[in-house]
Amino acid sequence: GLVAVPTDTVYGVACLAQDSAAVRSIYSLKGRNGSKPLAICLGDVEWLYRYCHVNVPDELLRDLLPGPVTLVLQRSEELNKDLNPFTSLVGVRIPNHPFMRDLARACSGPLALTSANISSQGSTLTVLEFQDLWPQLSLVIDGGPTGDIQSPECRLGSTVVDLSVSGKFSIIRPGCALTPTVEILKKKYGLVPESS
Repeated sequence: GLVAVPTDTVYGVACLAQDSAAVRSIYSLKGRNGSKPLAICLGDVEWLYRYCHVNVPDELLRDLLPGPVTLVLQRSEELNKDLNPFTSLVGVRIPNHPFMRDLARACSGPLALTSANISSQGSTLTVLEFQDLWPQLSLVIDGGPTGDIQSPECRLGSTVVDLSVSGKFSIIRPGCALTPTVEILKKKYGLVPESS
């Protein structure tokens, strides 16, 4: 099933990432282009090592996660081959949200996670903002507003950063945590921005 969930940024739709039928349902729900990857959501940093090939210090992971950041890494063989079959990379999210972390810990594997909206439409901060999707969802969990609904910054979603190349980083989506993320990567870990 597909479940709408609150995160530390915007509302999301989650399903079991290892369930190929559920993954296909997310694409259909969102009207999403099949070549746009889905992120996975985990409850704790330790789980990254099971689903990704990590080439950065553990301390770097823990400086950014949990938080409003999606880290893009090389995927491992453990991950469902039907999840983003067109890329060797996967985005990983550990939202700084107690409910989401508990939910992820309670599941047998990673959750596939994407924003609760039709593709190309704005992100949602309350459950009423995506009520057109409710009939296609198994469950809607109302955690109240996830941010200030008047603030455009709150709708930016997580900052997506590619760490798949050793010693480098590239920003895929600026998101809501760009400045602190870049500061940590450059100043603390000496990573260099990959030239675009």
